[in-house]
Amino acid sequence: MFTFLRREPGFYKRLFKLSLPMILQNLITFSLGLIDTFMVSQLGNEEMAAVTSANVPVFILTSTIFGVQSGLGILVSQYWGRGDTQSISRALGVASIIGGAITLIPAVLFFCFPVEVMDLLSNRHDLSLLGAPYLRIIGFAFVFNMLSSVYASAMRSVENPTFGMKLFGFSTILNTGLNYLLIFGHGGFPALGVAGAAIATLLARVSEFLICAVCALRSRLIPLDLAGFFRPGRDMALRFLKYASPVVLNEAVWGLGNSLLTVILGYTDNSVEMLAANAVMGNLNRLFLVVCFGLGAATAVIMGKAIGEGQSREKVMALSSTLIWFTILVGGVLALVSLILVPVVFIPFIFPMFKLQGESAAIAAALAVTAFAGIPAHACAISAVTGILRAGGDVVWSTVLDIAPQWLVCLPVTALTALVLKTGCWPIALAIQLDCLVKVPFCFWRIRSGKWINDVTGSGDRKSLKK
Repeated sequence: MFTFLRREPGFYKRLFKLSLPMILQNLITFSLGLIDTFMVSQLGNEEMAAVTSANVPVFILTSTIFGVQSGLGILVSQYWGRGDTQSISRALGVASIIGGAITLIPAVLFFCFPVEVMDLLSNRHDLSLLGAPYLRIIGFAFVFNMLSSVYASAMRSVENPTFGMKLFGFSTILNTGLNYLLIFGHGGFPALGVAGAAIATLLARVSEFLICAVCALRSRLIPLDLAGFFRPGRDMALRFLKYASPVVLNEAVWGLGNSLLTVILGYTDNSVEMLAANAVMGNLNRLFLVVCFGLGAATAVIMGKAIGEGQSREKVMALSSTLIWFTILVGGVLALVSLILVPVVFIPFIFPMFKLQGESAAIAAALAVTAFAGIPAHACAISAVTGILRAGGDVVWSTVLDIAPQWLVCLPVTALTALVLKTGCWPIALAIQLDCLVKVPFCFWRIRSGKWINDVTGSGDRKSLKK
């Protein structure tokens, strides 16, 4: 039993060294969302519900940033396996130019029409007025976050994951301190409320960008070729679009779908309680998934490098089996621990801390149990889609497997239970988790086919990968 987990000496040490900084990076990033939620919750449930609604379009931006990161990682990890650092600079240039443009357009839209955008997200105009000052500012933060995240992704793909951990650790500490000063008006600063949270995030993201700019110019690991960065060439642009655009589309559409789940909750009869509970549990659930995201990111680096080195199809398939099952087993342990914590810690201590009481606490408990029970399925999907299939250049199938269950099953069933049947919190919470359960068998089917293994650099011998 578990013979598929047996690997050569040093394999799990390497996996640990790659995944741990990414786990810590994700923990830091998601902790920031939880800290923001906690500080805003002290202003009241309505303010927290308003920021939750404002973060619906922001989450789409965040998902798009992750898509550009993942698309870049497909190319960089395989170029790294071939030792081609000049092509890494060119790929980085394409990702920065395209990513910057993608985030700037909605940032301008949010700045010009914040109330109009907010009105689309819930049935409460008073929430739109509360959240508009936040939305007006926050979009520009993600323009800078896109640029810094792209560089952090490149560093991660060349097996230097500690860079992103240190970068986002610094910005989280800065953001938290600025939140304290600007939301509540400490240290002689004005109390800006939700607008203060947005300003704090913007200043932290600008600091990230400046650090990345300095490090990129001084790096010896991947020396930045400025000519290649600013003039990457048509071939690299087309190659990036071929492999990255489906990933960016995947993450944007997935982010839109996930945001629509929040919109659905925003149109329920008890929308304030639903949005407040979802804001807290969304952040807490992501904290428990950071290990799976870290392992998924490490999987992408290991798989991409193996393919770039030209390893045989049999070795690549065996490697994929080890990585996906290891992640699932870790997800099972996390699920068990988190479910035990619900009655012991979350209900008596955490929920009251976020001012979740009565109906909102009951909703949060339902969301917690269903989300935590689904962690192993989420772990499988993360490892398969963002790790194995994307690293192999199988971007079309990874996109289909990621978004079809969400849009064809999860969203319709959630809308049916929440808005038509008005069933209550438990059926709604179960409906939200349906997409990950549907993904699992299809992910295994695609991986076992072996058709996902591709050399995306254009310089390798594809036939050697198919033998």
